[in-house]
Amino acid sequence: MKIKLSRHARRRAKLYKIPESIILGILDNMALAEGKHAIVREIEGFEYPLKIVAMVEDNVITVITNYPLKKRHENSI
Repeated sequence: MKIKLSRHARRRAKLYKIPESIILGILDNMALAEGKHAIVREIEGFEYPLKIVAMVEDNVITVITNYPLKKRHENSI
């Protein structure tokens, strides 16, 4: 599947110093169905878990946004 980041997602990644390689690495190892997905992952080196919101359409994963999740989270998707 092809993965692309929206302009907003690129700006959030730069703002929060999240390397694109981490975002791509997380999504590359996932089998996502069509539709919108919210993914929360604990990543070594980050104080808070990272949240990635992505949309899957026609075998293309578009990252809508990504940021450190500073609120307490119950479950990772």
